[in-house]
Amino acid sequence: MPTASEDILAIILGGGRGTRLYPLTKLRAKPAVPIAGKYRLIDIPISNCINSGIYRIAVLTQFHSVSLNRHITRTYRFDNFHTGWVQILAAEQTLQSEDWYQGTADAVRKQIREIIAADSAYTLILAGDHLYRMDYEAMAKFHWEHDADITVGVHPVPRHEVSGLGILKVSEDRHISAFVEKPKDAVTQDQLVSRDDPERPFLASMGIYMFKTSVLIDLLTNYPDYDDFGKDVIPNSIRTHAVFGYDFDDYWQDIGTIRSFYETNLALARKDSPFNFFDPERPIYTHPRNLPGTVIEDSVLVDVQLCEGSRISKAKVINSTIGLRSQIGSGSIVKDTIMMGADHYSRPWITENDIQIGIGQNCDIEGAILDKNVRIGDNVVIKPFPLGTDLDAGTWVVQDGIVVIPKDTIILPNTRIVP
Repeated sequence: MPTASEDILAIILGGGRGTRLYPLTKLRAKPAVPIAGKYRLIDIPISNCINSGIYRIAVLTQFHSVSLNRHITRTYRFDNFHTGWVQILAAEQTLQSEDWYQGTADAVRKQIREIIAADSAYTLILAGDHLYRMDYEAMAKFHWEHDADITVGVHPVPRHEVSGLGILKVSEDRHISAFVEKPKDAVTQDQLVSRDDPERPFLASMGIYMFKTSVLIDLLTNYPDYDDFGKDVIPNSIRTHAVFGYDFDDYWQDIGTIRSFYETNLALARKDSPFNFFDPERPIYTHPRNLPGTVIEDSVLVDVQLCEGSRISKAKVINSTIGLRSQIGSGSIVKDTIMMGADHYSRPWITENDIQIGIGQNCDIEGAILDKNVRIGDNVVIKPFPLGTDLDAGTWVVQDGIVVIPKDTIILPNTRIVP
C-alpha cells in the first residue's frame, strides 16, 4: 500500500473574492483571515496535511494574495534535509489562457503542468476556509482499499442545512450514486437520504476530494467546461467513474460567512469549545512570534480566548476572542466580540489623531468584529443590530446584524454605532 508522504500531492484552494466574508476580505484573501486570535484559516488544512504525513502542498492563490503569501512563506519552511515543501501557485496569464480562475476545477486545470511535474499518483483537493481536524492518511487508505477513482469527504448533516450544501446519496458500500447541489424541494431531499439517523440523515460534501492523478488530469483536460468540482466534476463523474464517500463525523465548520465566522470564534472561547486547539499530537501550526506575555491589570475576564502580547487595564471582557497585541483601556467593557489585535504596537511618533491601536477608555463594545490595527477612541459605544441587518457606513459595516470595523480603521472618540 502506498504511503501518504510519497504519493499524494495536496492542493489547497485559496478561494475567490470572499464576498460573503466582506469586509474581512477587503484587503486579504479568505484563507488569510485570522481565526482563534493567532491563527489564519489556511493554517488548518496545511496543519492537517503535515499531521497526516503529507508534505508536498500547493496553495492556489488569486485575490488579495499578498498577506497570504507572506504568511505561508514565513511559516512553512522545511529544512534542507526534508523532501517536503509548501508552494504557492498564483493565478497567471499564459499563452494558453488569459483568464483568471473561473471556479475550483478551473483553478486546478490552470496549474495542470505543476501537477504533472509533481509526479504524484494521487492528488488531494482541499478548501482553505474550513475549521476541522482530519487524518487525510486514513482517507487515503480508504481510497486505496476501494480502488476509487475519486473519494469525496462527506459529513452528516440535519435536514435544515441541506438546502445550502452539496448533498450526496451514498450506498452501504460507500459508493456515491447521486449528487445534488443545494437541493431545495422536499421530494429531492428525501431521495438523497443516506443514513438511518432521524437527526442527521443526509451526507454533505466537505469540499475534500482525493483523485487518482491520472483521472484528475483526464477530467480537466478532456472536459474544459468543467469549471467547478462540486457543480461539474463530481456530479458528472458519478456516471463514468468509481466515486466513493469517506465518512467524517467529527467537528467540521465552513467559515464562509460573517455570521459563521463570528459564531465559530465565540464558541472557541468557551470551556466547551467544539474544536480543540490543545491537541498535543495533532497541533495546529502558525507563524511563531516573539511576543511578551499578556498583562492583565485589575480586570474581569469571563470565557475569553486571550492571545499573547496583549494588555488589558481595569476592563471587563466577556465571551470574546482577543487577538495578538490587543490593547483594552480602563473602564471599557467588551462582550461577545472578536478583537483580532494588531500587526504591531502603536508607535509614539505616529499619532493618528492621538488614538492608539486598540480600544480606548470607557468604551462599551458588544456584538462586534474588530479587524486588525483598528483604533477605537475613548467613550465609543458599539451594539449589535437586529439579525439580518446589512449596512455599509464606510468606516464600519453591519453584516447580518454584526458590526464589523475594517482593518486599519479609526473610530473617533464618543462615536455611537447602535441600532
